[in-house]
Amino acid sequence: MKKFDLIVIGSGPAGEKAAAKAAYFGYKVALIEKELKYGGAGVQTGTLPSKTLKETALYLSGIYQKGVFGVDKEVGRETGVHDFLYRKNVVTNHMHKTVGHNLEKHGIQVFEGYGSFQDQNHIKISGAIEEIIYGKFILVATGSYPYHPENIPFDNKRILDSDTVLNIKHFPKSICVLGAGVIGCEYATIFGAMGVKTFIVNDRNKILGFLDAEVSESLVDQMRKNDIKILFNNSIVDYEIPEDDEKPLRLTLKSGEILNVDMFLFAAGRSGRIKGLNCDRIGLKTGKRETILVNDKFQTNIPNIYAVGDVIGFPALASTSMEQGRIAITHMFDTADLPSLTDVFPYGIYTVPEVSMVGITEEQAIAQKIEYSVGYSFFRDTARGMIMGDTDNGYLKLIFDRNTKVILGVHIIGYIATELIHYGMELVREKKTLDNIISTVFNYPTLHNLYKYASYDGLGNLAGKKIKKAGELIKE
Repeated sequence: MKKFDLIVIGSGPAGEKAAAKAAYFGYKVALIEKELKYGGAGVQTGTLPSKTLKETALYLSGIYQKGVFGVDKEVGRETGVHDFLYRKNVVTNHMHKTVGHNLEKHGIQVFEGYGSFQDQNHIKISGAIEEIIYGKFILVATGSYPYHPENIPFDNKRILDSDTVLNIKHFPKSICVLGAGVIGCEYATIFGAMGVKTFIVNDRNKILGFLDAEVSESLVDQMRKNDIKILFNNSIVDYEIPEDDEKPLRLTLKSGEILNVDMFLFAAGRSGRIKGLNCDRIGLKTGKRETILVNDKFQTNIPNIYAVGDVIGFPALASTSMEQGRIAITHMFDTADLPSLTDVFPYGIYTVPEVSMVGITEEQAIAQKIEYSVGYSFFRDTARGMIMGDTDNGYLKLIFDRNTKVILGVHIIGYIATELIHYGMELVREKKTLDNIISTVFNYPTLHNLYKYASYDGLGNLAGKKIKKAGELIKE
């Protein structure tokens, strides 16, 4: 029997980085992957594909170039689904090879097939070759999959989830997206940018509830500007699928309205991928939506078994999953280099326009009874924004402690917000003040001047004795 110091199940961002770190420290590592291509949802069906499709939609639609240089950008020929999916396929194929090369470079032995627990140390691999291997430690990094409610008649052709939408054969004339979380909003704005008539059905009264409410509302305004219709406090109660594919789907809403659309995308949740692992067999504790329960070291109730990434639930980000994998290795092998996950990390939503945030929201500041104020700056008011022709009302919002001027939260909506946020992350993590930002010299013209202008605006609010609470400026 082959024996290893560590067996990793899954080659997504969490599994790959954990395996590579353990191998780097000289441990013998095996990795089990059931798919033909490496990278898990992060590379093949989730993070990278959707972000690549967003960039493709921006390019093909010319949404950020229209009228900027005196002419509207026009696609030279009718855009087809092949054009839309081309770059996505290039990126996922390349990253599959990159992950494979990284595993090979670190001397990690890869097994193809499904991994399942025989006991707490032995994993059975079911594939072209079946065998059982031994691991002193086991790391479960099997990711997640789209949740499928029983009442939705998925056919992977016109009624889709966030995986199967990547394999569409034609552009829909119209699409309904159920769910206004990150995945739903991203795909809705991608299709909207491509000129597809898009509807979002959401059972709540706002989108992306973890965002600062003002930013969330700004994104809703931009969606409506791009002709995306959002149906709040609603749901779909009936689905009618005609035999003729040329005829629209008929979706009956809780409100009584009928939507006639070409395609339907379910984007309202994912579940941990633990089916077939035999968690019950070894007494591994699991939680809601098929997640695995872990402590702050990412250790399960069985001491030598750890779990990281989407399979443990929130925050289920590729960025944090990588670090979770590395932290788990720290505690398995006492490498003493990365003991815990930072509590200051950014969120990036790759909508059109992008949204990103770090630190606290206004609502959290109010709940924590913090005396705070805010500062704003708009893309259109910066030289770089003017050069780019920004007309989308993108802005940067600083939330800071009124007494100390320490930055508590940074919120950005607009072009490359997910890139601009990283300077904000350092501000929050290092407890920098408005004065620190103002004394910093940025290249000119660049969008980083948004930070300086927002700081001056914040100082102006303080000088005027203004403090922002619950979306209003209140003068003392």
